[in-house]
Amino acid sequence: MRLHFQKLGQGHPLVILHGLYGSGDNWLTVARTLAGICTVYLPDLRNHGKSPHADSHTYQNLVSDLVGFLDQQDIGKCILMGHSMGGKAALTFASQYPSRISKLIVVDISPFGYGENDLRPWQLNFHRELTSTLRSMPVERFTSLGEASKVFSEKFNDRRLGQFMLKNLTREPDGGFRWRINLEVLEKFLPDISEGLDAGNINDQVFRQFPLLFIRGGASPYFTDEDVGMVRAWLPTATIATIKKAGHWLHAEEPELFTSMVKRFILGQ
Repeated sequence: MRLHFQKLGQGHPLVILHGLYGSGDNWLTVARTLAGICTVYLPDLRNHGKSPHADSHTYQNLVSDLVGFLDQQDIGKCILMGHSMGGKAALTFASQYPSRISKLIVVDISPFGYGENDLRPWQLNFHRELTSTLRSMPVERFTSLGEASKVFSEKFNDRRLGQFMLKNLTREPDGGFRWRINLEVLEKFLPDISEGLDAGNINDQVFRQFPLLFIRGGASPYFTDEDVGMVRAWLPTATIATIKKAGHWLHAEEPELFTSMVKRFILGQ
């Protein structure tokens, strides 16, 4: 699979993997800041953005796509940063291909699961409700994004979430809209996306081969204080930084603080 991507800057390659329902566009502001010290690559993951759709969406799929992407761009070793779903994809990739990682940055996601059999099944249920709502919206009949926003807000009273999700709407030439993301497949594979890394895949000796930074939002439910303790036990050499007042989209909520943390880590300061 050939992923659509954007490329900015010069220097050692930095590949940023976006989260569920996102795209490389979500990271352009951060990428422009980091382009002064790195060549930044912003791929759209499968079933997202302008990349191809596929009938499967597992972390092994994402890892295979990333291997292909790095080979296509002739990138032997990179700094890899991933947010949310992209963070778990980055962790899975690093566990299998540690020699291709120079530094790893995981943004507001722990390695642990949040499915039916995990501690926080409500998160999986939330995403099921979200994808079901999006699939039920008659976007092909909407004449403006305002209509879509009104319908979405009747179900989810969250302005930031609405703005984020509706970025996935693209206008059709003959009127109306369509979803750019592959909603049907993403909804089907939500249990896979919710999975955590198997304890056997979190080998401390593997993750000692490169510097590892977790950045979490202090107000986010995706990397809790309990997760901090478990990550420290599993990966004792990892650094965990917290942006106290930020939620899950900490790179958008606190961009200057976030990018300064990333830049210091990349530069080894």
